Amino acid sequence: MTVSPPSAGPAAAGPHGAPWSVDPVRWPDVARLPRASALRTAVARRIVEHALARTPLRIRSTGAHTGLFPAPAEGHGRAPTLHLHDPAAFHRRIGADGLIGFGESYMAGEWDADDLVAVLTALARHADDLVPAPLRRLRGAWSHRRPALDRNTLGGARVNIRRHYDLSNDLFALFLDPGLTYSSAVFTTLPARADDLTAAQHRKIDRLLDLAAVGPGTRLLEIGTGWGELAIRAANRGAHVLTVTLSEEQRDLAVRRIAAAGVSDRVTVELRDYRRVEGRFDAIVSVEMIEAVGAEYWSAYFTALRRLLAPGGIVALQAITMSHARMLATARTHTWISKYVFPGGLIPSREALARESTAAGLRITDDTGYGGHYAETLRLWRENFLGQSDAVAALGFDRVFRRMWELYLAYSEAGFRSGYLDVRQLRLVADAAAPEGPR
Repeated sequence: MTVSPPSAGPAAAGPHGAPWSVDPVRWPDVARLPRASALRTAVARRIVEHALARTPLRIRSTGAHTGLFPAPAEGHGRAPTLHLHDPAAFHRRIGADGLIGFGESYMAGEWDADDLVAVLTALARHADDLVPAPLRRLRGAWSHRRPALDRNTLGGARVNIRRHYDLSNDLFALFLDPGLTYSSAVFTTLPARADDLTAAQHRKIDRLLDLAAVGPGTRLLEIGTGWGELAIRAANRGAHVLTVTLSEEQRDLAVRRIAAAGVSDRVTVELRDYRRVEGRFDAIVSVEMIEAVGAEYWSAYFTALRRLLAPGGIVALQAITMSHARMLATARTHTWISKYVFPGGLIPSREALARESTAAGLRITDDTGYGGHYAETLRLWRENFLGQSDAVAALGFDRVFRRMWELYLAYSEAGFRSGYLDVRQLRLVADAAAPEGPR
Protein backbone atom coordinates (compact mmCIF):
# COMPACT_ATOMS: atom_id res chain seq x y z
CA MET A 1 0.00 0.00 0.00
CA THR A 2 1.39 3.38 -0.99
CA VAL A 3 1.48 6.18 1.59
CA SER A 4 2.22 9.59 0.08
CA PRO A 5 2.52 13.20 1.28
CA PRO A 6 -0.64 15.18 2.03
CA SER A 7 -2.77 16.39 -0.84
CA ALA A 8 -6.11 18.13 -0.61
CA GLY A 9 -9.07 16.44 -2.29
CA PRO A 10 -12.82 16.01 -2.19
CA ALA A 11 -14.82 13.20 -0.73
CA ALA A 12 -15.27 10.36 -3.22
CA ALA A 13 -18.59 8.87 -4.16
CA GLY A 14 -19.19 5.42 -2.74
CA PRO A 15 -21.25 2.59 -4.21
CA HIS A 16 -24.46 3.88 -5.80
CA GLY A 17 -23.59 7.45 -4.91
CA ALA A 18 -23.17 7.01 -1.14
CA PRO A 19 -20.33 9.41 -0.20
CA TRP A 20 -17.46 8.64 2.12
CA SER A 21 -14.37 10.54 3.07
CA VAL A 22 -11.10 9.60 1.36
CA ASP A 23 -7.96 10.29 3.38
CA PRO A 24 -5.90 12.56 1.07
CA VAL A 25 -2.68 11.71 2.93
CA ARG A 26 -3.07 7.97 2.60
CA TRP A 27 -4.74 7.98 -0.82
CA PRO A 28 -3.74 11.20 -2.64
CA ASP A 29 -4.40 9.88 -6.13
CA VAL A 30 -7.81 8.53 -5.15
CA ALA A 31 -8.91 11.60 -3.19
CA ARG A 32 -8.38 13.94 -6.14
CA LEU A 33 -9.16 13.66 -9.82
CA PRO A 34 -6.04 13.76 -12.02
CA ARG A 35 -5.38 16.47 -14.53
CA ALA A 36 -6.46 15.44 -18.01
CA SER A 37 -7.35 17.60 -20.97
CA ALA A 38 -10.81 17.46 -22.46
CA LEU A 39 -9.27 15.91 -25.57
CA ARG A 40 -7.53 13.11 -23.67
CA THR A 41 -10.70 12.41 -21.73
CA ALA A 42 -12.77 12.33 -24.92
CA VAL A 43 -10.28 9.99 -26.61
CA ALA A 44 -10.28 7.75 -23.53
CA ARG A 45 -14.07 7.63 -23.59
CA ARG A 46 -14.10 6.56 -27.25
CA ILE A 47 -11.47 3.88 -26.63
CA VAL A 48 -13.32 2.57 -23.59
CA GLU A 49 -16.63 2.46 -25.46
CA HIS A 50 -14.99 0.64 -28.37
CA ALA A 51 -13.30 -1.81 -26.00
CA LEU A 52 -16.40 -2.58 -23.97
CA ALA A 53 -18.43 -3.07 -27.13
CA ARG A 54 -16.20 -6.05 -27.93
CA THR A 55 -16.97 -7.81 -24.65
CA PRO A 56 -20.05 -9.60 -23.30
CA LEU A 57 -20.71 -6.73 -20.89
CA ARG A 58 -23.53 -4.30 -20.33
CA ILE A 59 -23.06 -0.79 -19.02
CA ARG A 60 -25.40 1.13 -16.76
CA SER A 61 -24.65 4.79 -16.37
CA THR A 62 -26.27 7.08 -13.76
CA GLY A 63 -29.14 4.62 -13.36
CA ALA A 64 -30.17 4.28 -17.01
CA HIS A 65 -29.23 1.42 -19.31
CA THR A 66 -27.18 2.86 -22.15
CA GLY A 67 -28.05 0.13 -24.63
CA LEU A 68 -24.59 0.59 -26.15
CA PHE A 69 -23.12 -2.78 -25.37
CA PRO A 70 -25.60 -5.68 -25.71
CA ALA A 71 -24.12 -9.09 -24.96
CA PRO A 72 -22.79 -10.77 -28.12
CA ALA A 73 -23.68 -14.27 -29.23
CA GLU A 74 -21.04 -15.86 -27.01
CA GLY A 75 -22.92 -14.75 -23.88
CA HIS A 76 -25.59 -16.92 -22.34
CA GLY A 77 -28.07 -15.65 -19.80
CA ARG A 78 -27.74 -12.26 -18.17
CA ALA A 79 -24.56 -10.44 -19.13
CA PRO A 80 -22.40 -9.05 -16.31
CA THR A 81 -23.00 -5.35 -15.82
CA LEU A 82 -20.58 -2.53 -15.09
CA HIS A 83 -22.30 0.30 -13.20
CA LEU A 84 -20.86 3.77 -13.84
CA HIS A 85 -21.78 6.08 -10.96
CA ASP A 86 -19.60 8.94 -12.19
CA PRO A 87 -18.85 8.50 -15.92
CA ALA A 88 -17.02 11.82 -16.20
CA ALA A 89 -14.59 10.94 -13.40
CA PHE A 90 -14.19 7.37 -14.72
CA HIS A 91 -13.16 8.52 -18.19
CA ARG A 92 -11.00 11.34 -16.86
CA ARG A 93 -8.99 8.96 -14.70
CA ILE A 94 -8.49 6.57 -17.61
CA GLY A 95 -7.60 9.48 -19.89
CA ALA A 96 -4.89 10.54 -17.44
CA ASP A 97 -3.54 7.22 -16.20
CA GLY A 98 -4.94 4.33 -18.25
CA LEU A 99 -5.48 1.13 -16.28
CA ILE A 100 -4.10 2.69 -13.11
CA GLY A 101 -6.96 5.17 -13.40
CA PHE A 102 -9.40 2.30 -13.96
CA GLY A 103 -8.35 0.79 -10.63
CA GLU A 104 -8.29 4.10 -8.77
CA SER A 105 -11.78 4.85 -10.08
CA TYR A 106 -13.00 1.64 -8.44
CA MET A 107 -11.22 2.53 -5.20
CA ALA A 108 -12.99 5.91 -5.32
CA GLY A 109 -16.38 4.25 -5.76
CA GLU A 110 -16.97 5.72 -9.22
CA TRP A 111 -17.92 2.35 -10.68
CA ASP A 112 -19.10 -1.04 -9.47
CA ALA A 113 -20.18 -4.35 -10.94
CA ASP A 114 -22.98 -6.76 -10.19
CA ASP A 115 -20.34 -9.53 -10.56
CA LEU A 116 -16.87 -8.02 -10.31
CA VAL A 117 -15.01 -11.21 -11.25
CA ALA A 118 -17.23 -11.80 -14.29
CA VAL A 119 -16.68 -8.24 -15.53
CA LEU A 120 -12.91 -8.46 -15.06
CA THR A 121 -12.78 -11.95 -16.60
CA ALA A 122 -14.59 -10.70 -19.71
CA LEU A 123 -12.08 -7.87 -20.02
CA ALA A 124 -9.12 -10.22 -19.52
CA ARG A 125 -10.40 -12.68 -22.13
CA HIS A 126 -10.55 -9.88 -24.69
CA ALA A 127 -7.34 -8.19 -23.58
CA ASP A 128 -5.63 -8.67 -26.95
CA ASP A 129 -8.35 -6.96 -29.00
CA LEU A 130 -9.82 -4.34 -26.66
CA VAL A 131 -7.86 -1.50 -28.25
CA PRO A 132 -7.78 -1.16 -32.07
CA ALA A 133 -4.37 -2.01 -33.49
CA PRO A 134 -3.64 1.52 -34.81
CA LEU A 135 -4.27 2.96 -31.34
CA ARG A 136 -1.91 0.55 -29.58
CA ARG A 137 0.94 2.80 -30.68
CA LEU A 138 -0.49 5.36 -28.27
CA ARG A 139 0.02 3.03 -25.29
CA GLY A 140 2.84 5.22 -24.03
CA ALA A 141 0.50 8.18 -23.66
CA TRP A 142 -1.47 6.36 -20.94
CA SER A 143 1.17 4.15 -19.36
CA HIS A 144 3.83 5.19 -16.87
CA ARG A 145 7.34 3.93 -16.30
CA ARG A 146 7.98 1.97 -13.14
CA PRO A 147 9.43 4.22 -10.42
CA ALA A 148 13.17 3.84 -9.92
CA LEU A 149 12.54 3.58 -6.17
CA ASP A 150 10.67 0.27 -6.75
CA ARG A 151 13.83 -1.50 -8.00
CA ASN A 152 14.63 -4.62 -5.99
CA THR A 153 18.08 -3.65 -4.83
CA LEU A 154 19.09 -5.15 -1.51
CA GLY A 155 17.48 -2.21 0.25
CA GLY A 156 14.60 -1.74 -2.17
CA ALA A 157 13.50 -5.38 -2.01
CA ARG A 158 13.05 -5.17 1.75
CA VAL A 159 10.96 -2.00 1.43
CA ASN A 160 8.80 -3.54 -1.32
CA ILE A 161 8.15 -6.72 0.65
CA ARG A 162 7.26 -4.77 3.79
CA ARG A 163 4.69 -2.69 1.90
CA HIS A 164 2.61 -5.80 1.25
CA TYR A 165 3.52 -8.54 3.69
CA ASP A 166 3.96 -6.36 6.76
CA LEU A 167 0.46 -4.84 6.52
CA SER A 168 -0.84 -6.99 9.38
CA ASN A 169 -0.65 -10.67 10.24
CA ASP A 170 -4.17 -10.32 11.60
CA LEU A 171 -5.40 -9.09 8.21
CA PHE A 172 -4.07 -12.15 6.38
CA ALA A 173 -5.45 -14.46 9.08
CA LEU A 174 -8.96 -13.19 8.30
CA PHE A 175 -9.05 -14.70 4.81
CA LEU A 176 -6.33 -17.36 4.52
CA ASP A 177 -6.62 -20.94 5.78
CA PRO A 178 -5.50 -21.64 9.39
CA GLY A 179 -2.02 -22.54 8.11
CA LEU A 180 -1.69 -19.03 6.62
CA THR A 181 -0.60 -20.27 3.21
CA TYR A 182 -0.65 -17.37 0.74
CA SER A 183 -0.24 -19.13 -2.61
CA SER A 184 -2.27 -21.38 -4.86
CA ALA A 185 -3.72 -24.53 -3.39
CA VAL A 186 -4.10 -27.80 -5.32
CA PHE A 187 -7.58 -29.28 -5.00
CA THR A 188 -8.76 -32.79 -5.79
CA THR A 189 -11.88 -31.52 -7.58
CA LEU A 190 -13.06 -28.21 -9.04
CA PRO A 191 -15.00 -26.15 -8.16
CA ALA A 192 -13.63 -26.27 -4.64
CA ARG A 193 -15.47 -26.19 -1.36
CA ALA A 194 -14.47 -23.83 1.43
CA ASP A 195 -13.73 -26.72 3.78
CA ASP A 196 -11.25 -28.13 1.21
CA LEU A 197 -8.85 -25.19 1.43
CA THR A 198 -6.57 -26.37 4.24
CA ALA A 199 -6.17 -29.87 2.80
CA ALA A 200 -5.58 -28.39 -0.65
CA GLN A 201 -2.84 -26.13 0.69
CA HIS A 202 -1.16 -29.08 2.38
CA ARG A 203 -1.47 -31.05 -0.88
CA LYS A 204 0.30 -28.23 -2.72
CA ILE A 205 3.10 -28.09 -0.13
CA ASP A 206 3.52 -31.85 -0.07
CA ARG A 207 3.74 -32.02 -3.86
CA LEU A 208 6.54 -29.42 -3.84
CA LEU A 209 8.38 -31.29 -1.09
CA ASP A 210 7.97 -34.51 -3.08
CA LEU A 211 9.31 -32.80 -6.24
CA ALA A 212 12.38 -31.77 -4.24
CA ALA A 213 12.69 -35.25 -2.67
CA VAL A 214 12.60 -33.81 0.86
CA GLY A 215 12.86 -36.44 3.57
CA PRO A 216 14.80 -37.39 6.71
CA GLY A 217 18.10 -35.54 6.89
CA THR A 218 17.50 -33.31 3.85
CA ARG A 219 19.21 -29.94 4.08
CA LEU A 220 16.42 -27.71 2.80
CA LEU A 221 16.52 -24.01 1.94
CA GLU A 222 13.20 -22.22 1.61
CA ILE A 223 13.32 -18.81 -0.09
CA GLY A 224 10.24 -16.93 1.08
CA THR A 225 9.08 -18.15 4.49
CA GLY A 226 5.50 -16.98 4.43
CA TRP A 227 4.16 -17.82 7.87
CA GLY A 228 6.08 -21.06 8.21
CA GLU A 229 3.67 -23.80 7.09
CA LEU A 230 5.97 -25.33 4.48
CA ALA A 231 8.95 -25.30 6.86
CA ILE A 232 6.86 -27.04 9.51
CA ARG A 233 5.72 -29.78 7.13
CA ALA A 234 9.28 -30.26 5.87
CA ALA A 235 10.61 -30.53 9.43
CA ASN A 236 7.94 -33.10 10.21
CA ARG A 237 9.47 -35.18 7.41
CA GLY A 238 12.79 -35.01 9.22
CA ALA A 239 14.40 -32.27 7.13
CA HIS A 240 16.70 -29.57 8.52
CA VAL A 241 15.35 -26.27 7.22
CA LEU A 242 16.78 -22.81 6.74
CA THR A 243 13.97 -20.48 5.67
CA VAL A 244 14.57 -16.83 4.77
CA THR A 245 12.24 -13.86 4.43
CA LEU A 246 12.37 -10.06 4.22
CA SER A 247 9.13 -9.57 6.17
CA GLU A 248 9.59 -8.94 9.88
CA GLU A 249 5.88 -9.57 10.56
CA GLN A 250 6.04 -12.94 8.84
CA ARG A 251 9.35 -13.86 10.48
CA ASP A 252 8.08 -13.16 13.99
CA LEU A 253 4.85 -15.14 13.58
CA ALA A 254 6.59 -17.98 11.74
CA VAL A 255 9.03 -18.38 14.63
CA ARG A 256 6.12 -18.64 17.07
CA ARG A 257 4.22 -21.11 14.89
CA ILE A 258 7.33 -23.26 14.41
CA ALA A 259 7.91 -23.33 18.17
CA ALA A 260 4.25 -24.25 18.80
CA ALA A 261 4.63 -27.12 16.30
CA GLY A 262 7.62 -28.42 18.27
CA VAL A 263 10.12 -28.28 15.39
CA SER A 264 12.31 -25.32 16.39
CA ASP A 265 15.29 -27.66 16.63
CA ARG A 266 14.98 -28.43 12.90
CA VAL A 267 13.98 -25.02 11.50
CA THR A 268 15.92 -21.76 11.44
CA VAL A 269 14.14 -18.59 10.30
CA GLU A 270 16.30 -15.68 9.17
CA LEU A 271 15.52 -12.16 8.02
CA ARG A 272 17.80 -12.38 4.99
CA ASP A 273 17.83 -11.62 1.25
CA TYR A 274 18.24 -14.69 -0.98
CA ARG A 275 21.35 -13.03 -2.43
CA ARG A 276 22.99 -13.09 1.00
CA VAL A 277 22.39 -16.77 1.82
CA GLU A 278 25.46 -18.99 2.16
CA GLY A 279 25.88 -22.76 2.25
CA ARG A 280 24.94 -25.80 0.19
CA PHE A 281 21.54 -27.47 0.26
CA ASP A 282 20.15 -30.78 -0.94
CA ALA A 283 16.86 -29.14 -1.81
CA ILE A 284 15.62 -25.59 -2.40
CA VAL A 285 11.93 -24.69 -2.44
CA SER A 286 10.53 -21.28 -3.33
CA VAL A 287 6.80 -20.67 -3.61
CA GLU A 288 5.53 -17.69 -5.62
CA MET A 289 8.51 -15.61 -4.67
CA ILE A 290 10.05 -15.05 -8.11
CA GLU A 291 7.14 -12.72 -8.97
CA ALA A 292 8.57 -10.28 -6.40
CA VAL A 293 12.15 -10.51 -7.69
CA GLY A 294 11.77 -8.21 -10.71
CA ALA A 295 13.05 -8.96 -14.21
CA GLU A 296 16.26 -7.04 -13.58
CA TYR A 297 17.20 -9.57 -10.88
CA TRP A 298 15.95 -12.86 -12.35
CA SER A 299 19.50 -13.72 -13.36
CA ALA A 300 20.72 -13.11 -9.81
CA TYR A 301 17.87 -15.24 -8.45
CA PHE A 302 18.60 -18.30 -10.60
CA THR A 303 22.34 -17.85 -10.15
CA ALA A 304 21.77 -17.96 -6.40
CA LEU A 305 19.72 -21.15 -6.73
CA ARG A 306 22.52 -22.81 -8.67
CA ARG A 307 25.22 -21.55 -6.29
CA LEU A 308 23.38 -22.86 -3.23
CA LEU A 309 22.47 -26.26 -4.67
CA ALA A 310 24.58 -29.20 -3.50
CA PRO A 311 25.64 -31.84 -6.04
CA GLY A 312 22.62 -33.97 -6.92
CA GLY A 313 20.29 -31.41 -5.35
CA ILE A 314 16.84 -30.41 -6.56
CA VAL A 315 14.98 -27.10 -6.80
CA ALA A 316 11.17 -26.97 -6.62
CA LEU A 317 9.51 -23.71 -7.61
CA GLN A 318 5.92 -22.55 -7.73
CA ALA A 319 5.54 -19.55 -10.02
CA ILE A 320 2.72 -17.51 -11.50
CA THR A 321 3.22 -17.04 -15.25
CA MET A 322 1.78 -15.04 -18.13
CA SER A 323 2.34 -15.23 -21.89
CA HIS A 324 5.71 -13.98 -23.10
CA ALA A 325 4.19 -11.25 -25.27
CA ARG A 326 2.16 -9.89 -22.36
CA MET A 327 5.17 -10.04 -20.07
CA LEU A 328 7.22 -8.00 -22.52
CA ALA A 329 4.40 -5.47 -22.89
CA THR A 330 4.18 -4.89 -19.14
CA ALA A 331 7.82 -5.33 -18.13
CA ARG A 332 8.56 -1.60 -17.83
CA THR A 333 5.02 -0.41 -17.24
CA HIS A 334 3.83 0.91 -13.89
CA THR A 335 0.52 -0.88 -13.36
CA TRP A 336 -2.25 -0.57 -10.79
CA ILE A 337 -0.98 -3.78 -9.17
CA SER A 338 2.62 -2.53 -8.98
CA LYS A 339 1.48 0.82 -7.60
CA TYR A 340 -0.84 -0.43 -4.88
CA VAL A 341 -0.31 -4.15 -4.24
CA PHE A 342 3.07 -5.59 -5.30
CA PRO A 343 5.65 -2.84 -5.88
CA GLY A 344 8.70 -3.94 -7.83
CA GLY A 345 7.22 -7.22 -9.00
CA LEU A 346 6.75 -8.74 -12.45
CA ILE A 347 5.11 -12.03 -13.40
CA PRO A 348 7.46 -14.02 -15.66
CA SER A 349 6.61 -16.11 -18.71
CA ARG A 350 7.48 -19.79 -19.02
CA GLU A 351 9.96 -18.78 -21.73
CA ALA A 352 11.66 -16.37 -19.33
CA LEU A 353 11.85 -19.03 -16.62
CA ALA A 354 13.40 -21.50 -19.05
CA ARG A 355 15.88 -18.94 -20.40
CA GLU A 356 17.01 -17.66 -17.02
CA SER A 357 17.30 -21.11 -15.43
CA THR A 358 19.27 -22.48 -18.39
CA ALA A 359 21.65 -19.52 -18.30
CA ALA A 360 22.32 -20.25 -14.62
CA GLY A 361 23.08 -23.91 -15.28
CA LEU A 362 19.73 -25.38 -14.24
CA ARG A 363 17.45 -27.66 -16.24
CA ILE A 364 13.65 -27.92 -15.86
CA THR A 365 12.63 -31.59 -15.58
CA ASP A 366 8.99 -31.17 -14.53
CA ASP A 367 6.50 -28.41 -15.29
CA THR A 368 2.85 -28.73 -14.28
CA GLY A 369 0.15 -26.05 -14.39
CA TYR A 370 -2.72 -25.43 -11.94
CA GLY A 371 -4.33 -22.21 -13.20
CA GLY A 372 -7.89 -23.34 -12.47
CA HIS A 373 -6.86 -24.22 -8.93
CA TYR A 374 -5.58 -20.69 -8.35
CA ALA A 375 -8.86 -19.22 -9.55
CA GLU A 376 -10.68 -21.29 -6.92
CA THR A 377 -8.12 -20.43 -4.23
CA LEU A 378 -8.64 -16.74 -4.92
CA ARG A 379 -12.42 -17.13 -4.92
CA LEU A 380 -12.31 -18.63 -1.45
CA TRP A 381 -9.94 -15.92 -0.20
CA ARG A 382 -12.16 -13.20 -1.66
CA GLU A 383 -15.30 -14.64 -0.13
CA ASN A 384 -13.55 -14.88 3.23
CA PHE A 385 -12.29 -11.31 2.94
CA LEU A 386 -15.68 -9.87 2.04
CA GLY A 387 -17.31 -11.88 4.80
CA GLN A 388 -14.89 -10.34 7.31
CA SER A 389 -15.41 -6.71 6.24
CA ASP A 390 -16.23 -5.49 9.75
CA ALA A 391 -13.20 -7.26 11.20
CA VAL A 392 -10.95 -5.76 8.50
CA ALA A 393 -12.31 -2.30 9.35
CA ALA A 394 -11.71 -2.96 13.06
CA LEU A 395 -8.02 -3.50 12.25
CA GLY A 396 -7.90 0.09 10.95
CA PHE A 397 -8.19 -0.53 7.21
CA ASP A 398 -10.51 2.03 5.68
CA ARG A 399 -13.08 1.66 2.93
CA VAL A 400 -10.67 2.62 0.16
CA PHE A 401 -8.25 -0.09 1.28
CA ARG A 402 -11.06 -2.66 1.42
CA ARG A 403 -12.18 -1.80 -2.11
CA MET A 404 -8.55 -1.93 -3.26
CA TRP A 405 -8.10 -5.38 -1.74
CA GLU A 406 -11.40 -6.64 -3.14
CA LEU A 407 -10.36 -5.47 -6.62
CA TYR A 408 -6.91 -7.07 -6.23
CA LEU A 409 -8.39 -10.45 -5.32
CA ALA A 410 -11.08 -10.27 -8.02
CA TYR A 411 -8.60 -9.02 -10.63
CA SER A 412 -6.26 -11.91 -9.84
CA GLU A 413 -9.06 -14.48 -9.93
CA ALA A 414 -10.19 -13.14 -13.29
CA GLY A 415 -6.65 -13.50 -14.62
CA PHE A 416 -6.67 -17.22 -13.91
CA ARG A 417 -10.25 -17.80 -15.01
CA SER A 418 -9.56 -16.14 -18.35
CA GLY A 419 -6.27 -17.97 -18.94
CA TYR A 420 -4.40 -14.65 -18.90
CA LEU A 421 -2.42 -16.06 -15.95
CA ASP A 422 -1.30 -19.54 -14.98
CA VAL A 423 0.57 -21.03 -12.03
CA ARG A 424 3.26 -23.69 -12.50
CA GLN A 425 5.14 -26.09 -10.27
CA LEU A 426 8.62 -26.75 -11.63
CA ARG A 427 11.39 -29.16 -10.75
CA LEU A 428 14.92 -28.06 -11.63
CA VAL A 429 18.25 -29.84 -11.39
CA ALA A 430 21.81 -28.81 -12.15
CA ASP A 431 22.64 -29.15 -15.82
CA ALA A 432 25.62 -31.50 -16.01
CA ALA A 433 26.73 -29.87 -19.25
CA ALA A 434 26.93 -26.42 -17.70
CA PRO A 435 30.13 -25.29 -15.95
CA GLU A 436 29.81 -25.09 -12.20
CA GLY A 437 29.83 -21.52 -10.92
CA PRO A 438 31.86 -20.10 -8.02
CA ARG A 439 31.09 -21.36 -4.53
